[in-house]
Amino acid sequence: MATSSPPAEALSSRRRVVAAIVALAVGSFAIGTTEFVTMGLLPEIAQGVSVDIPTAGHVISAYALGVVIGAPLIAALGARLPRRGLLLGLMGAFLVGNVLSAMAAGNTTLLLARFVSGLPHGAYFGVASLVAASLVPPALRGRAVSSVMLGLSVANVAGVPAATWLGQELGWRSAYWAVVALAALTLAAVAAVVPPSAAEPGASVATELGALRRPQVLLTLAVAVVGFGGMFAVYSYIAPLTTDVAGLSRGAVPWILLAFGVGGVAGTVLGGRLADVALFPSLVGGMAATAVLLALLPLASGAGVTLAAGVFLLAAAGSVLVVCLQLRLMEVAVEARMLGAALNHSALNAANALGAWVGGAVIAAGLGYRAPALVGAGLAVVGLLILAVSAALRRREPAAKDPATAS
Repeated sequence: MATSSPPAEALSSRRRVVAAIVALAVGSFAIGTTEFVTMGLLPEIAQGVSVDIPTAGHVISAYALGVVIGAPLIAALGARLPRRGLLLGLMGAFLVGNVLSAMAAGNTTLLLARFVSGLPHGAYFGVASLVAASLVPPALRGRAVSSVMLGLSVANVAGVPAATWLGQELGWRSAYWAVVALAALTLAAVAAVVPPSAAEPGASVATELGALRRPQVLLTLAVAVVGFGGMFAVYSYIAPLTTDVAGLSRGAVPWILLAFGVGGVAGTVLGGRLADVALFPSLVGGMAATAVLLALLPLASGAGVTLAAGVFLLAAAGSVLVVCLQLRLMEVAVEARMLGAALNHSALNAANALGAWVGGAVIAAGLGYRAPALVGAGLAVVGLLILAVSAALRRREPAAKDPATAS
């Protein structure tokens, strides 16, 4: 018996949703590329602005500082703005920041330009996540949000290596010009295919900032900072782990990073599906898997094959965690979901700083390059303890009403 095909109107609507989510993902790809390409081009940037490499490294910190400050500030101030217009404004500011980066005459102007480039980062992901979630039924929200964040994961596999190669061949400024082109493409795509949507009813600076008084929001942010800090404790020192512990050549480092990037892509896709099935258990499972994998990584790092497998699985577990944290913050922030979603990226940048510092401290103490993974496992266990507190509090609270499904 022949089955009937879906109506043309339903297919057209589905294509519009897919096109809108792809447009949002292109923006996250551009943001991921600019965030990490600086690390691969530090020697060229240092030479270009006439400073040493440690001083040039401050431009990475300037971008991260912009993310931490910009996410809550812009999310709160932009709460009453139409979402598509806010997305266009954020991507326009991001484009300007990267134009300034490409044209910077010296180190001071480059620092300022990277700070400006980082300001829209977290707010863009917050607004884009809300828009993507609003385009699909509630049962598919996790997949929609993870599809937007997939651009960030793919950037580590394709965008960053390509932009790094471009910067090495044509000069470091060309990498930022490539990001400018991606930002311009995002602006055109968002304007063309993302449907207009109004702000949350009753949204204001006060309601957005009110999320910071919610215990569940603060606990989830603590999980992101402490629990995910363990991941960055390893990632920050992946090169010496590859060469000094696994005994591989420097030429093997990009392949280990590729394994990490591919694991991140797989974990982002998986995270969206797991979150749609059971969000909080998936968050706990992602944190538990991260803790176990970090504890096992010192054993796996003795050989190249097992190290590659270990970092692949670690990146996959970490990416499940990132997606679930994003959706969890959108859930517990209730009427301040834009701020909740944006704060996830502030917290992850804080986790980056914490992980790099803790990892460096144990290496400086003479404990070797395997030690950051063990310290990272400890941080992940602390993250699990915070989740236990969150679960206990959750059982005592009445179920929060989701404003997205309220009539």
